[in-house]
Amino acid sequence: MFRKTISIALFISTLALFAFSQDEPKAKAELPKPDIANGKYGQFERNIFDLWKPEPKKPTPLVVYIHGGGFVNGSKENLTANLLNQLLKSGLAVMAINYRLLPNTHFPDNYMDCVRAIQFARSNAKEWNIDKSKVATIGSSAGALTSLWIGFHDDFADPNNADPVLRESSRLKAMAVFGAQTTLVPEIVKVRIGEVIMKHNFVKGVFFGITPAQVNTPEGQKLFRDASPTTYLTKDDPPVWAMYSVADKPLTADSTTSDAIHHPNFGKILKEEMDKLGIEIKLRHKDDGQNVNGDLTNFLLKYLK
Repeated sequence: MFRKTISIALFISTLALFAFSQDEPKAKAELPKPDIANGKYGQFERNIFDLWKPEPKKPTPLVVYIHGGGFVNGSKENLTANLLNQLLKSGLAVMAINYRLLPNTHFPDNYMDCVRAIQFARSNAKEWNIDKSKVATIGSSAGALTSLWIGFHDDFADPNNADPVLRESSRLKAMAVFGAQTTLVPEIVKVRIGEVIMKHNFVKGVFFGITPAQVNTPEGQKLFRDASPTTYLTKDDPPVWAMYSVADKPLTADSTTSDAIHHPNFGKILKEEMDKLGIEIKLRHKDDGQNVNGDLTNFLLKYLK
């Protein structure tokens, strides 16, 4: 994989153009105190998590929250209090994680931090009183992209690894996502999303740590495919609940790159592929008049209980 140091100027432009902003509403209430605050799941500074546990006697399912922010910012504290409380009230444990960001690292490190967090949770299943066979994720924007990539990817479990954490499964039972990117392949998104998305910095290779000149090489194009969730989709993969907030209409010259990177057509691309395989996907839009947190929670409970 190509690796290049991103300059300060490029990093600033990344903040302006690359950020996959949060698609769910910001919390209006403080999060309750976690059972574990700023626990460590890996060796890097941002490999930290918070954990909230309900109080049933039997092991509970776990939901892992992966924040958005374009892989340049964001935090586990972006989890909304309303959603957290809804999940806890439904008997689900919740783990909110941070992961490494650009420009200090690039694909696939961001994804793999989140993989390790899931494996770490499973390695602590007995101590945390969770059911390691019932793990789901919630993600927003960049966190949604990450959730889908992990959910569709083959299991990362390495039974013979010297690190006991890496022996655990990374497989999920379901994913619930906000503003998810479902493919990053330029020739697909240019047609299905619109020309506006070609102005976005991910198309220029920023996420991969490569230069624009390297994007169109065979190695560069492979990176886009490797980072796309739909690349790995097979009939044995978990179901998806997906919410979009950008207007469900064609983009225009006045549309922003944020509109493009969160467009509902990403969800339609995924639904077409999942429908072919007979996997459930519930595609939602903020204007459909339905409850959000309750509907999301009920979807997860269908596969976690």
